[in-house]
Amino acid sequence: MARPKKGRKVCSLPKTKEFAPINSENLFRDTIVMSVDEYETIRLIDQQNFSQEECSLYMKIARTTVQQIYFNARKKLAQVLVEGLNLKIEGGEIVLCDGKETSCGCGGCRKHKYALIKQREEK
Repeated sequence: MARPKKGRKVCSLPKTKEFAPINSENLFRDTIVMSVDEYETIRLIDQQNFSQEECSLYMKIARTTVQQIYFNARKKLAQVLVEGLNLKIEGGEIVLCDGKETSCGCGGCRKHKYALIKQREEK
């Protein structure tokens, strides 16, 4: 029996979930689907400058798992850019941040920022 997949912690869902090239001839081309956890590794490592180790601690998964997810995400991004394909972000084994942790690994998700503002106002 296969071991059940462990949910990967994600701060929040992406604001934009679909991307397409501007030229109209590509609008009906194939669409590459990137999972939300793949998106999160790209966001944390490339945009937030996390190391793979820090990313694994934040997402609560093994570093080797982060490495594999990140590799797959980069491969999909390269294919989208080089071949001019559409990109859709959806699915994946994820657990959204519930805002109850003492700190958020990405520098503060909306839930944590709101909680901090509320705490400051109360003081």
